Amino acid sequence: MQNIVLIVHLLLALCLIGAVLLQRSEGGGLGMGGGGGVMSSRGAATALGKMTWGLAICFIGTSIALTIFAAENAAGVSVIDRLGIDAPAPADPAAPALPSGDDLLPPPVSGAPVAPPRAD
Repeated sequence: MQNIVLIVHLLLALCLIGAVLLQRSEGGGLGMGGGGGVMSSRGAATALGKMTWGLAICFIGTSIALTIFAAENAAGVSVIDRLGIDAPAPADPAAPALPSGDDLLPPPVSGAPVAPPRAD
């Protein structure tokens, strides 16, 4: 069932893109400059406009249906549980502390001058 809804959803998306591209442009962005504005009263909607609204409503409906299908399949299982990766082991409290600052430097090369430790 989910695959059927997904195929219908994809077909609706393609049809919606086509319907929007076929409509007559009315000027600049947000309807400015071509014939009224966003808030103006326009005449009766064209058949292509009505079809676009219908496709958009169906597209939203299939989006909601796919969301419901995904929520039912989730069932509280995380992605990591599905992969079968074990959780990392807790840190060993008896482990030695990491060295700090100067302890991480490599030993000096023979014959090279040794710099005194810095006082931070």
